[in-house]
Amino acid sequence: MFQEIEKYKSLDFFARQVVEGFITGLHKSPFHGFSVEFSEHRLYNTGESTKNIDWKLYGRTDKLFVKRYEEETNLRCQVLIDQSSSMYFPIERQGVFANPNKLTFSVYAAALIMELLVRQRDAFGLTLFSDKVDFQTEVRSSVLHQRYVYSVMEQMLHPVKAETLEQRGTNVAECIHLLAEKMHRRSLVVIFTDAFVREEDMEPLFDALRHLRHCKHEVLLFHTYDRDKELELNYGNRPYYFIDMETGRKIKAFPNEIAERYRSSMAEQVERVKRHAMQYHIDYVPVDVNLGFDQIMQPYVLKRSRHY
Repeated sequence: MFQEIEKYKSLDFFARQVVEGFITGLHKSPFHGFSVEFSEHRLYNTGESTKNIDWKLYGRTDKLFVKRYEEETNLRCQVLIDQSSSMYFPIERQGVFANPNKLTFSVYAAALIMELLVRQRDAFGLTLFSDKVDFQTEVRSSVLHQRYVYSVMEQMLHPVKAETLEQRGTNVAECIHLLAEKMHRRSLVVIFTDAFVREEDMEPLFDALRHLRHCKHEVLLFHTYDRDKELELNYGNRPYYFIDMETGRKIKAFPNEIAERYRSSMAEQVERVKRHAMQYHIDYVPVDVNLGFDQIMQPYVLKRSRHY
């Protein structure tokens, strides 16, 4: 199926196909229904659609009135995608569906979640961030909104070259703080990030996550990485130049000489993020981008079912 999807390079097609298969495999839907409640009447304006005219009221009054409704969404969701330079690793896999890098994986995974939200008339917004908030939408539940957000995310799938990639750092903490201050209604916040921050930035990151929970938001943190290259440092036994994609800093090293200390350090960092997430009652999901999109669906469904 994935081979067929790749021909179209469409987030909409991909999301619908995968979600259909996922829902078909569920024995019991974890989703609540939605309701649309009548709100009030208003006078009909010439030229607008006639589908909501109250014809019974017209029969009694000989005037055209339109029914106004209030959509009650089950859930409000804000999807955050880290688009700092490190998320482009491995850069040669940017936009490659079958073997994605971190950013490409996050875009497709976010599309899956948005498709599930739209099917239940849930409202969602998209936030893109790096060292600042780069882009943010309103929280809406319409199909038109979904198409707009998909068009934005599809722009992120364009392949890039290392020499043309803009160096963008990561300031996850500040962006989360800004978001927490803007959201005044209880929401589900879904975050895709590699959480590659400097040691001195770890505590600010945890403070920001705690800020979201203090505001009563539910949080689902997808910690994205390439386990083979980024956590295990599996490279050939020859010297390599390792380049920090966010600063451009280079070091030359034999992977075998530093592998043990490096793996220990990375394992400690991952465990630290996981430990703090659990402490704040945040659902932490480690995501190896080499293992496919099944890692995304079940955690989201479980988190959503606990939102109520």
